[in-house]
Amino acid sequence: MSKEIRNITIIAHVDHGKTTLIDNLMKQSGSFRENEVVDERLMDSGELEKERGITILAKPASINWKDSRINIIDTPGHRDFAAEVERVLSMADGALLLIDSAEGVMPQTKFVLAKALKQGLKPIVIINKLDKSDQRANEVLDETFDLFVSLDANEEQLDFPVLYASGRSGWADKEIDGPRKNLDSLLNQIIDHVKPAELDKSKPFAMLSTLLYADNFLGRSLVGRITQGTAKANQAIKAINLNGEKVDEGRLTKIFRYEGTKKVPIEVGEAGDIVVIAGLEKANVADTICDLEVNEPIKATPIDPPTMSITITVNTSPLAGTEGKKLTSTQIKNRLIQEAQNNVGITFLENKESDSFVVSGRGELMLEILLTQMRREGFEMTVSPPKVLYKKDKNGNKLEPIEEITMDLDEEYSSKVIDSMNRKKGKLIELKDTGKNKKRLIFHAPTRGLMGYTSRFLTLTKGNGVINRIFHSYGPFEGAMEGRRNGALISMDQGKAVAYAIYNLQARGEMFVTHNDPVYPGMIVGLSPKPGDMIINVMKGKKLTNIRTQNTDENIVLTPVRKMSIAEQLSMLNTDEALEITPESCRLRKSILDPNERKKSEKAGAAA
Repeated sequence: MSKEIRNITIIAHVDHGKTTLIDNLMKQSGSFRENEVVDERLMDSGELEKERGITILAKPASINWKDSRINIIDTPGHRDFAAEVERVLSMADGALLLIDSAEGVMPQTKFVLAKALKQGLKPIVIINKLDKSDQRANEVLDETFDLFVSLDANEEQLDFPVLYASGRSGWADKEIDGPRKNLDSLLNQIIDHVKPAELDKSKPFAMLSTLLYADNFLGRSLVGRITQGTAKANQAIKAINLNGEKVDEGRLTKIFRYEGTKKVPIEVGEAGDIVVIAGLEKANVADTICDLEVNEPIKATPIDPPTMSITITVNTSPLAGTEGKKLTSTQIKNRLIQEAQNNVGITFLENKESDSFVVSGRGELMLEILLTQMRREGFEMTVSPPKVLYKKDKNGNKLEPIEEITMDLDEEYSSKVIDSMNRKKGKLIELKDTGKNKKRLIFHAPTRGLMGYTSRFLTLTKGNGVINRIFHSYGPFEGAMEGRRNGALISMDQGKAVAYAIYNLQARGEMFVTHNDPVYPGMIVGLSPKPGDMIINVMKGKKLTNIRTQNTDENIVLTPVRKMSIAEQLSMLNTDEALEITPESCRLRKSILDPNERKKSEKAGAAA
């Protein structure tokens, strides 16, 4: 007799403990041998996920508990990867909503819960991290109920079960002062609250492709929940898109299901189960994979559109080809095609005339992750400053993306932060006291003013503040906004930077290069405190005489170069600048390297 299948997704704001909770659920449910060595955050398998401590891609796993198999889908918590959350909800019969007992309801909490309620899911609420010294579980529960009401939850959804937990310590209980032994209460609650979907196994096989993985051995692997019928190895299948058009046809060569985090081959997959299939080479996410008899596509959850774009071209600097192996526009194009297929939050358009690609995504972190992955794969490229994607209303008025920003900070910094947000056209929506001389500020502000703002916020709050952003809506265009005030210090020649020259130039502004760094004409080697660009020589060494042939009596101390992320560097760019990205370096530069050509372009722009 086959086990009952329950599919559940874990949704939460970033860093509220989803992945850690899954770790302990799997350990306690017997998914691993007693002597098996298991890594922390085992669901975060990607290199960047481990480095940054965040979930980027949604991933299924399974747990056997009593007479049921529970398929659990871990989802990203960061706003930029919300597209991952949106599409996996279609695979779930229920949801675990995790909320930090200290932070409470946050922007992404609202977003993911709204999507889950719209899907008809009845969440189980878990007030997590109860071992925090500043936990306020009772207040957070009240906030959560108010959130459900504000999102128009129905009576069944409002009658949500509540558990108090510590994912890190591995316990959950129905009572706030319960015994705190293990996670059995949570597993039992899932069995009681989440009912298996009633799906027809007698109909022809059909499933919605929800995730896509590239496998070196299997080729294209599609993940989804079987909506009807059964999938059998070697059966004839096809893929149809949302319009019902056939895009691929072949045989189901392999079927897998998840046992723990591992894929296990099976001969038959039943309706309701989450499986991985191979055999189709052209099928994509949101396609219906089905028996040849099926002609009606499964309805897919619509994905919110991108709000930001960058333009990627080949590396055109004098140093092109010295650090990377993938240099051509064809290689970049193929990589972007692959990304757009796997990541529904990414789209791209090719401009054949300029050999460039406009890549659009949900936020700067999503775009930064893509660029970071590409540079690690050996790509060299030139990237334009980010642009927000505008819309027009029915009257032709310009609309721009507006974000909701939630800030938790010490009271003493609130006036500085409010002032900085006013300059970014931000509107203060809510200000409340969260206790212990702390404030929570909620703003609505245009996306274009927030690029790279996180580092500015951390500076203003001396590293003690917490900022969270999420897309709110499209609103009226807020008008011109102040850009970078600092002029660029531009290298006049090609060669290696010299310590003596840098030392003497430090008084003119912040330097981005140090001794022996390669430079070239048009490369931005620093920022001036004043407006207006300045061409400088960073290769000028100390002139020595026949009397004095050594300068060992002088000790040159250079100010350390500030390390910046790709997102920070992109946020610094003016419209006539770009970022050169290679596997080893990121260099700010002028889009037009030649100074004479730059002047001609500026004059042409002014005349226009």
